[in-house]
Amino acid sequence: MKKFLFITSCIVLFSSCGKQDIVINKENLNGYWTIEKVVLTDGNEKKFQMSTTVDFIEVNGNAGVRKKMQPRLDGTFITNNDAETFQLKVEDDSLRMYYKTPYDSWKETVLKAKDSSLVVLNSDGKTYFYKKFEKFDFN
Repeated sequence: MKKFLFITSCIVLFSSCGKQDIVINKENLNGYWTIEKVVLTDGNEKKFQMSTTVDFIEVNGNAGVRKKMQPRLDGTFITNNDAETFQLKVEDDSLRMYYKTPYDSWKETVLKAKDSSLVVLNSDGKTYFYKKFEKFDFN
């Protein structure tokens, strides 16, 4: 009986830990992200030393929006009104972002979402690595 209770307790503990990580990931999606590299399906990497655009992601509940922004030297951003909306769903213990536009629909799987880094796998098998955007500092 003691073994049964111990095993059951371990299962509950480990399964609740994974779900807690998913909630944390959802909160950590918010912010301005700049791409570092893409790992292609064949394993090759494409590195980005500098990018002129930044992805802005804002999550509200189980929905969110993603916009392309262009940072300016004064700390502001230029953007157009184009935005991709998405729905967040937990499937197979993973956080998924489901996008839908008038032209296409696709999903991305969040592999990692920390305060300073984001890793996303798209439906084509490409893995995108982002870091938090840091404003220009000329001091």
